[in-house]
Amino acid sequence: MTKDKKTQTKAKAAKSAKSEDAAPDSEAEAVEETAADEGKETEEAEKAETEEAAEESDGELTPEQQVEELNDKMLRALAEAENVRRRAARDKSDAAKYAIANFAREVLGVADNMKRAMASVDAEARKGDPALEQLMVGLEMTERQMLSTFERFGIKPIEAMGEKFDHNLHEAMFELDDASKPAGTVMQVVEPGYMINDRLLRPAKVGVSKGGPPGDKKDNDAAKDAAPAPADTALKEGQSAYEDKGKEPGAQLDEEL
Repeated sequence: MTKDKKTQTKAKAAKSAKSEDAAPDSEAEAVEETAADEGKETEEAEKAETEEAAEESDGELTPEQQVEELNDKMLRALAEAENVRRRAARDKSDAAKYAIANFAREVLGVADNMKRAMASVDAEARKGDPALEQLMVGLEMTERQMLSTFERFGIKPIEAMGEKFDHNLHEAMFELDDASKPAGTVMQVVEPGYMINDRLLRPAKVGVSKGGPPGDKKDNDAAKDAAPAPADTALKEGQSAYEDKGKEPGAQLDEEL
């Protein structure tokens, strides 16, 4: 029994010694593991800080880039201001030129009625009635003054007679048969048209020819100039008749006498 107790005591002492030796080792391992974990966390924090710094550096512009961006913004602002200025100047000019368009269009009706009234008076009646003559003279003076006022404000009549029909300036009311004129030539002006500066104020109401060969006004004028005039034709016929008479016997007898 005594030996067994001694043996048990020795075994317990050995176990306690082993446990004492193992404790420092486990503590060292724990310290090493803690240090490793802290190192990993530090590395991860440093890596995150590096990535954030890189992102911030990417978001920030260099001084040259900032100058270029500000220069681009300034040029865009100047271009927009110039467009606004030009648009305002154009609107102002259009308002000054065409603000009276509606008023002028109404006044043209008054001028048309005055012209119709003057055209209805016969020239013989004017000569036979001094009072009527004076009235017509006053109307003519009023018409001239009205046309002068129109011209001063940029309102001018459209010359349509004899011109080729233009749908931008003319309004066709009817067609006339005239083989001597090309198709589409203005043959009659029912109501004169007017322009206000470079815009159409009122189209001219006209009658156009539907017969004759199609052609240009210049070609027609050249053909008319090339054709002999009626007076010239009659003169040539009279001269030829006189020359023919000179060959008759009676003419020869007159020459001998």
